[in-house]
Amino acid sequence: MARFIPDINTKRWVIITPKRAQRHESSKEQKGDPYQVIQKAGYNHNQNCPFCLGNEDQTPPEIYRWGESGPNDKNWLVRVVPNKYPITDIHEVIIHSPDHLKDIVDMDRSSVEILLKVYRERYNVLSQKGSVIIFNNKGARSGESLVHPHSQVVVLPSQITLDALALEPVDNIVHENEIFVTFCPDFSQWPYEVWIAQKKCCQEEHKDGCRFGEITDPGITKLAHTLQETLQKLHKKFPDLSYNYYIYPHACWYLRIIPRVIDRAGFELGTGLSVNIIDPLEAAKELGNDK
Repeated sequence: MARFIPDINTKRWVIITPKRAQRHESSKEQKGDPYQVIQKAGYNHNQNCPFCLGNEDQTPPEIYRWGESGPNDKNWLVRVVPNKYPITDIHEVIIHSPDHLKDIVDMDRSSVEILLKVYRERYNVLSQKGSVIIFNNKGARSGESLVHPHSQVVVLPSQITLDALALEPVDNIVHENEIFVTFCPDFSQWPYEVWIAQKKCCQEEHKDGCRFGEITDPGITKLAHTLQETLQKLHKKFPDLSYNYYIYPHACWYLRIIPRVIDRAGFELGTGLSVNIIDPLEAAKELGNDK
């Protein structure tokens, strides 16, 4: 089991979970071969990857799937399985698709919508058990441990205080539609950091907020378009992009994308301060003009 250790002075928490040290770092091992990928059943396939089509029995017992068949059957679009090396007592893996290489940037839009609907499903199922953190690590600099595209869901006890940013004021707009606004906050801690937020949550008169689990199907359609377009813009600027994104777990949710184009050094680690080498206004202009 995970142990939660508070810091008396800062009220921050550390999670002690030695089992994580055992996880398989295939993203590092497979770079040179390259990925041992073949075409199988119309998908990029790696015979050693537990997330690939046909290897369903290599994962822990399935929790949820988007597809027509039962557990371990090959007719699936998205699978959810327990993480073998969990951070907390509830830690799930959402496998984006049967394809070993194709991720959100290259998936068809309907597949991105399905993925986001699975996010919503898991959020709603787990939200009564604590704070639900949905996140995605992509690329070698992101902390990714398996190449096959996947996201993760971690549930933290409700009493744990999260060191997460509340919704920032909307400045430096990259794109907007009738539901969402994409922007680079003035408080951006990383170069080309991008937030996607619902417009109604950005209005001062909107007091109650809303949680990710309340997003409607039309909202998911718009979010799929916005997320995919934003990642495509970032990939165009940084072809070998590593990034993280997460969904803020509380009211007035947002999706925060953090391109991992720099490393944190001694000053940042020693002070807790972030040094951003790109003005967020200029980042927004670049991404907004990148059609």
